[in-house]
Amino acid sequence: MRSEFYEKLGRNIKLRRKALGLTQQELADKMNISLNFMGKIEVDFSKPSLDTLIEFADALETTVSDLTNFDNEN
Repeated sequence: MRSEFYEKLGRNIKLRRKALGLTQQELADKMNISLNFMGKIEVDFSKPSLDTLIEFADALETTVSDLTNFDNEN
């Protein structure tokens, strides 16, 4: 369950990033994190802290609640 959460979170971050027309590099730069860390979060290899998740939400112009909402998945 825990791994599934981070997998879905990474997918939501990626979908939101793409919806805003941002590359991984652009989002990483906006958040002042490495491209490597950015990519690892999107593929569930690294797990962001709550503070980092809040920063993602801010950078992606959304909320933590939206990033962790998995109800609309197929």
